[in-house]
Amino acid sequence: MPDLLLLALLVAAIAIGWWLGRRQREPLVRPVQQQSMLSRDYFTGLNYLLNEQPDRAIETFIQALEINSDTVDTHIALGNLFRSRGEADRAVRIHQNLLARPTLNTAQSDQVQLELSRDFLQLGVLDRAERLLQQLIRDTHDEDLRRSAKRLLVDLFEREREWQQALEVASSKLLRQEDDIRRAAAHWLCELAQQHLEAASPSLARKHLRQALTTDPACVRANWLLATIEREAGNYKAEIRFLRRIPEQDRHFTPIVLEPLRDAYLKLEDEEGLEQSLRLLNEPAPYTSAVIMIAQSLARRGDRAGATAFAVEQINANPSLRGIDYLMELYLLDREVPQYEHIALLQQHIAKRLEAQPRFRCHRCGFSGMQLHWHCPRCRSWGTVKPINGLEGE
Repeated sequence: MPDLLLLALLVAAIAIGWWLGRRQREPLVRPVQQQSMLSRDYFTGLNYLLNEQPDRAIETFIQALEINSDTVDTHIALGNLFRSRGEADRAVRIHQNLLARPTLNTAQSDQVQLELSRDFLQLGVLDRAERLLQQLIRDTHDEDLRRSAKRLLVDLFEREREWQQALEVASSKLLRQEDDIRRAAAHWLCELAQQHLEAASPSLARKHLRQALTTDPACVRANWLLATIEREAGNYKAEIRFLRRIPEQDRHFTPIVLEPLRDAYLKLEDEEGLEQSLRLLNEPAPYTSAVIMIAQSLARRGDRAGATAFAVEQINANPSLRGIDYLMELYLLDREVPQYEHIALLQQHIAKRLEAQPRFRCHRCGFSGMQLHWHCPRCRSWGTVKPINGLEGE
């Protein structure tokens, strides 16, 4: 039984015990026989808990606990416990039962409504969750509760890919207060821009991307898409301008700009400009891809010895598997090199390792993969998946 679950149940048991004790001290409130039954139910539930039978313990506590203004919080906690265990259907029953009680005050009713929305959200019953949240946002006077409801509704619209509705819920006040909502809103605008690009409306896409950069100046994806628009239009100088902004926003994303940057310079037949840009990007923190591209540029200009010397110097100072693989490739251009077959075999093994090595990792949850996801598939955070650096990366 997980420690967290045990702790939550113990807290619930203590709360129930306190309430029962309080009720029993009140004279003439209930018959002695009923008080004894409540006490017996409480200790029966506690016995189940100590014998690691949480399901039976919870059911017994619920039966023993009368719903009134003093016990609402405990019932809510028990419902939330079911939801955290993946039993949202049981949480729904508890919270719906609470919501039907006329004894709840407005604040308690609003809180139960919020928890019931979470239950429906976890079950995937999005239409019912949306109705509850919209009503709560409209009617509640508790600003903290309204902000929590808005965050849940934003999460719901994200799941449904309703980007414009998510933006409407995330008002300017919420964007100012929540950094993660502001970052997410910039990506929602990028999603809308992507839809316009697929519909062949680059002007509308540009408008949304400019809004994304206004919302979050650190939004790498917006400049990435602006560069894509310019590349498809054949405006390679403009593409280079947008690509070079990305490392200024976040140096972790430098590796993704290198290939399109190289291709744009080669389209312009500007080899010197390419080498200069690559060296500027490589100065603060060397990247294997940049080192390889600089060496390749030197080789294309006829300086093969200089290319090899540069690669050896850089990779020796900042080793990586990709760098070692490239050095072996250079050595194997000369079939007379000593131990040629052994080096070729070693390169094959490194190449296989590189094929299976993930290139991107989420800085929040650790999810890794071969593709760049702007929205992490595991933790659902925006803009946290970045290229991997180090020995097995860049």
